[in-house]
Amino acid sequence: MSHDQAQLNRIWSRTLLEELTRFGVSEVCIAPGSRSTPLTLEAAAHPNLTLHTHFDERGLGFLALGLAKASTRPVAVIVTSGTAVANLLPAIAESGLTGEKLVVLTADRPVELVGCGANQAIDQVGIYSSHVTAAMNLPSPGVHLSLSWLLSALDDALFKQAQQGGAVHINCPFPEPLYSTSCTDLYRDYRARVADWHNADVPYTRRLMPQTSVMPLEAASFHRKGLVIIGSLPLCQAQVARDFARQLGWPVLGDIQSGVSSEWAHYDLWLQNATASARLNECELVLQFGARVVSKRLNQWLQRQISAADCDYWYVSPDASRNNQSHLPQQHWVADIRDWVAIQSAVVHSSVKPPLNSAGRGWADELRHIAGATAQLAVSTLSDEGLNGSAGALTEVAVALDLSQRVPWVPLFIGNSLIVRLTDMLSELDDRAVYSNRGASGIDGLVASASGVQRALNQPLMILLGDTSLLYDLNSLTLLRQTSQPVVMVVTNNDGGAIFDLLPVPEQERQALYQMPHGMQFEFAARQFGLAYARPQTLAQYQTVIDVHFDSGQGTLLVEVVTQPQQAARHIQQLSAQIHAL
Repeated sequence: MSHDQAQLNRIWSRTLLEELTRFGVSEVCIAPGSRSTPLTLEAAAHPNLTLHTHFDERGLGFLALGLAKASTRPVAVIVTSGTAVANLLPAIAESGLTGEKLVVLTADRPVELVGCGANQAIDQVGIYSSHVTAAMNLPSPGVHLSLSWLLSALDDALFKQAQQGGAVHINCPFPEPLYSTSCTDLYRDYRARVADWHNADVPYTRRLMPQTSVMPLEAASFHRKGLVIIGSLPLCQAQVARDFARQLGWPVLGDIQSGVSSEWAHYDLWLQNATASARLNECELVLQFGARVVSKRLNQWLQRQISAADCDYWYVSPDASRNNQSHLPQQHWVADIRDWVAIQSAVVHSSVKPPLNSAGRGWADELRHIAGATAQLAVSTLSDEGLNGSAGALTEVAVALDLSQRVPWVPLFIGNSLIVRLTDMLSELDDRAVYSNRGASGIDGLVASASGVQRALNQPLMILLGDTSLLYDLNSLTLLRQTSQPVVMVVTNNDGGAIFDLLPVPEQERQALYQMPHGMQFEFAARQFGLAYARPQTLAQYQTVIDVHFDSGQGTLLVEVVTQPQQAARHIQQLSAQIHAL
């Protein structure tokens, strides 16, 4: 039998990609490379796959992460061999913590070319370690291995991903030649062994798991002084959690990532007030939906409350991963939030006459007045005249406060470091979809992730991030050059890492070793990548340029807000002092 390695490479690649589509993959992110040719050409030829390209593999991984985050579907990534593979690790590490499903297809040299000085060859086996849910190190394609083996092995890895989330790594060693124009009929008999699968539209193998139903709790469980915390969740789930809290009459503390707020907003600020903190300490049950709460102050309160008081801690999430950084006694329901709430809501509604009447209902209503006073104090003290000396001054705090009103119909992508803390502290969101990378909380890949979110949503998007974050991912501005919907990227430029103004780092080394001032601005970066640019001087100008762009613009507008170093820290410190005195 004649042999054509290039055609055999393509057959294996075609088989892999077709099976991925049957597990829900429709988007593929590709970086350039020769060794990945079989995968790249088969992805381009597949009628059910949409391709996204980027020359920077680190940004490519985060682009895929954003696509998976917003679509809630698995996204494939194709890269060539060598350091291209290593550059995907940051995005894979993030997906391992937050559950987005990535299917990473890395081309490789065959085993005989690894460790012997061959070009662009590194040891790629196990390179992602524990950061992936499953890893497959394939042999080089050969007819001695059946396509049925390839499919069943792939299905096993994808089933694990369907259950656990995270990334799957498929390492694909392709021998040369990589390019061929010969007829594919050469391997007709080899392919015919999986003809039934090829003619169907379902995975080669399937596993059916019995569903475990959520059991209703005793009604008395909810007749206590309870508190609902809503962490990072898709908006539709956060809304269900908030509505359940309203049914119970319990206070709601909504993290910025949830996209929902309540009359108890700004808790990161008012928890500093002794009266408010003492009132919240009466809590007898904490019910948390969603993970990764931004507020360090809330996390500290939770640790003290569960450790020292007679207070239960319930956590509801479909993710079985441990989310308990203080290692508190916790009851974790691994369940769909909507299903869990529907069952318990029926219990609450039918347990008392009239409905919704329980001993814990409204126990924390007094805190709403403190939260409202905090909001008024924030607006009056941290805006125009209070601290800046001139009406309409544009500061990072002003940006965070303004977010509550700025284009509320537009989804948000919020970066890390200082900006996410300010928005969590000061903003009130009313049913607004919010996306972030709060797993490892890195500042790398934020532009690319936001681009992936926008592409998956195919909607306008507002992005907030800091200057160092933008510098880190500057290459990925190319992904925002031609957007199908208007995008506004707000970058707050305080000349370095202003987050360290809020941390107890050594004073003498703070500037040189932590903040690392860069002295750069972004007008010419916007020009280089073909983006519109604005640098407003006042809050009114800032509001206008954003509103106008979303109303009538297209493409991406980069809005640079230049602020003074340490300014935000001074504002927060002054506000905190006044909240203590409320």
